[in-house]
Amino acid sequence: MITEEELRKNYEDVLNNIKAHAQKVGRDYSDIKLVAVTKTHPIELLNLAVKIGIRTFGENYAQELRDKAKALEGVDIEWHFIGRIQTNKVKYIVPVAKMIHSVYRFEELEEIDKGAKKVGKIQDILLEVNVSGEETKAGLQPEQVKDFLVSATRFTNVKIVGLMTMAPYVEPENARPYFRKLRILRDELKVDFPDIVELSMGMTNDYTVAVEEGSTIVRIGTALFGERKKLK
Repeated sequence: MITEEELRKNYEDVLNNIKAHAQKVGRDYSDIKLVAVTKTHPIELLNLAVKIGIRTFGENYAQELRDKAKALEGVDIEWHFIGRIQTNKVKYIVPVAKMIHSVYRFEELEEIDKGAKKVGKIQDILLEVNVSGEETKAGLQPEQVKDFLVSATRFTNVKIVGLMTMAPYVEPENARPYFRKLRILRDELKVDFPDIVELSMGMTNDYTVAVEEGSTIVRIGTALFGERKKLK
């Protein structure tokens, strides 16, 4: 496992990169949230991350999110769920997640709304948009988002607060058009849907470009923690 000293340096490097690239385009870097992606990493690593000041964590698996949240109960942490959503596992996500990043099916929205009602909360969610058009990627097509938002207004316990995407794994500069496309879509939607403000885009490979293109949330794993443990 990574040492405290190594993690602290990685964290400082990432924050400095966010700051530099935000300033390059005249943005306030404090508007950008860093979500530390800890999927498959042990609780000991999360404790280390908390010790050096990281407070927002992203998990990809519902049961892992539930278990880690239980293990770290009482610690001041904001949890984000960033993985594929299985409707039968929404019950593990909603009670602990401040934000769910990866919604693109109506069944997911219905289950999240039901779960949020049960625990008495309004659940913040982001809609996943497939801006690259890759068949291997999930998400709504950009032209589907507006109709989805209109239909979603009937749900009382979910609040759609922004959009999320995953760019193709290419050279960072080549990811720029995809991030720009999502930002333009967000800006267009905001006219009729003023709650749509967040842009979750950018990972270890391309977050500096995403910041330049308007990302408000970056999801960083490898740049902080090194290569993650592979699931058996």
